[in-house]
This record gives sequence, structure tokens and C-alpha cells, in this order.
Amino acid sequence: MKGYVLDYVNENEFKKLERALKKYNMLAFKKLNFEFYPALRNGNFVGEKKMVDGDTEHYELRLPSDKMFAKIHGEVKLLYTVHKKEQVVMLEEITPSEILLEGHRSELTTYKGIMISKANASKDMFKIDLINMLQDKQ
Repeated sequence: MKGYVLDYVNENEFKKLERALKKYNMLAFKKLNFEFYPALRNGNFVGEKKMVDGDTEHYELRLPSDKMFAKIHGEVKLLYTVHKKEQVVMLEEITPSEILLEGHRSELTTYKGIMISKANASKDMFKIDLINMLQDKQ
């Protein structure tokens, strides 16, 4: 068999994150499935190399997302590890996992077009209002 095999550190959690990503950020989901996964299988390790430990490399790949979402919840990133000797890519996590897992458990609401957490709704709305005020003054 040619190429690298994609495997999971925790498949159930990762699949939950993927489904939430599909629901709330279709562009990132499409890029991940149709560009980045095939590249990883072919041995083209995209993203920023974070650490090298022998024949193991840790990467962080930024996925496309809305700028406002990134400011409120953080960048959407795929964290993965490459084991070159075994030719295995271990998919670890998609961040920001907290909001994605919350979105998987129950439907998230939006405020001014941005997803907000039910647990931190007032905090998220404050951030959105603050960023909008700062953008209006520029």
C-alpha cells in the first residue's frame, strides 16, 4: 500500500468535531476533506511543524474560517502527528474544540451572524459588540 494511513487518537471525539465543523463551518470541512486529507495521505504534510521527536513530527494546520469567528473563539486548526517509520498520520484534534463539541451536543444560537456558546453567551456577545465597536471607529 502506498502513502500514509490516517488514524485517530480518539476516533469518537474526532468524528464529533468533524460533524460540528461540517455543520458550522462548511468551507473548513470541505478544505479538510477534499484538499488536506488527500495531501496527508500522499505524504505532503501541510501546516506548521511544531515539534520533531525522532521520526515523529507534530503539525498544526490552520483551516479557513470567518475572521470574526476566529477573533471570538480562536482559529480553527487541525492538530496531527506523523509517524514516518510506520507511515501513519494520527489525527488528534480540531480546535476550538469547546465550541465545536457544544455545537455537537445541542444547537448553537447566533448573535450578529456569529455562533455563541450557551455556557458563555454574555461573554461571547460582549466580545462581538466590542470588536464591532472597534471596527466602526477605524
